Amino acid sequence: MALVNSQSVVILVLASLCLAANAQSPAGDSKSVEQVRRIILRSQHPGAHGMGYNRQSQNVLSQKLTPADVPTLISLVTDEHLHVGVQFALASQCEAAIIPVREAVVDHKMLFLDAEDVMRLIEEFPVCTPETRQRASAMRSEIHSLGEAEQTRLEQEAKEKAAEIQRNALKMTDPTQAKELTRQEREEVYRRSLKAMGLKEDGPLTPAQKDLIERMYRTMVLGESGNRPPN
Repeated sequence: MALVNSQSVVILVLASLCLAANAQSPAGDSKSVEQVRRIILRSQHPGAHGMGYNRQSQNVLSQKLTPADVPTLISLVTDEHLHVGVQFALASQCEAAIIPVREAVVDHKMLFLDAEDVMRLIEEFPVCTPETRQRASAMRSEIHSLGEAEQTRLEQEAKEKAAEIQRNALKMTDPTQAKELTRQEREEVYRRSLKAMGLKEDGPLTPAQKDLIERMYRTMVLGESGNRPPN
């Protein structure tokens, strides 16, 4: 009788472990990239401009995807065929998408405007809790500020680079200072000069323009005499 009871206990334990494993399994597992891609594409619905994504799509995506799929969605943000669909898919995951989207923006894996769109979709999605929608609103403001700061930084870097090229251009008028410039610095001055003249090396050129570009390259980049004939 004791043997039967012990066997019963073992069976019950094994059964409970199996049930627990089954209960935890598919919901927490992330899907493959192709599975996620298919789910996004199949969530499209007809609209005024053909097939696209809308609130109905977001509802479907919230049922078909899980928070475990957020990293896969982040990896698909640059896919031009899924651009808008990925935004709706991320927003369908409510709270689980807020921090990963911010991190993607900071790591330059996602555009600031796209991230703001995701937060706006979360704000407007009734499936998300009021607290989550409020956090998404605050995050949208933060991402917007981060975008403005990034734009200011890029503009400042561009100004500094332009000023550096201008200084190098002045150095090139002095043979002694010109020798101090690297090949890359001379090429930057050369290309900036072409741009100022409205010329492109790979653009349509007249024979005279082509000859001018070749002479500019030899003198400005290679440091040869302007009167030296081409090889």
